[in-house]
Amino acid sequence: MSPYYYLQIAFLVSEVSLLIFKRSKNSGQRNNKDRRSLLILWIVIVVSSTIGNFIASESSTWHIGNYEIVIYTGMIICILGFAIRWTAVIQLGKMFTVDVTITDHHNLKTTGLYKTVRHPSYLGLIMIIAGLALCTDSLLSFLIILIPSFWAINHRIKVEEQVLLAEFGEQYINYKKRVSKIIPGIF
Repeated sequence: MSPYYYLQIAFLVSEVSLLIFKRSKNSGQRNNKDRRSLLILWIVIVVSSTIGNFIASESSTWHIGNYEIVIYTGMIICILGFAIRWTAVIQLGKMFTVDVTITDHHNLKTTGLYKTVRHPSYLGLIMIIAGLALCTDSLLSFLIILIPSFWAINHRIKVEEQVLLAEFGEQYINYKKRVSKIIPGIF
């Protein structure tokens, strides 16, 4: 089995682990403004990845470039994405949940990776998805996987930011002015 398939398995295990172990507990207050954004995120990522991988396996056109360079670049981006995502999860500790929730002891995290970007966990997720999509060595597949996934992640961020704004008010507004959403200095 190629390293690409191991990365796909690691991605699945990683995300299922977060779903199982990082759900909000009774001590927090569940927020009904989630709008099923986690479900939307999962559906979009699974469907776009399935379609993108199918197209890559059935089409010999739209190659991105030198196969080995493209694959290894994709794998490196993916591994860096894992490192960023899990560092963000660890830095948030008990405040990180897969639900859009403010816990009883929640405070606004503005240190560590959160000093550079407001949503480093989603930056890592985008990098994982982009790296895996790049490993298909198909520009069409890359676009089919990345564009809808980015849209779903951005939708989820908007939902989370509404909750953070409601909870932290002016403190969050000032944080948004200083720190980029996902890509430092760009977006």
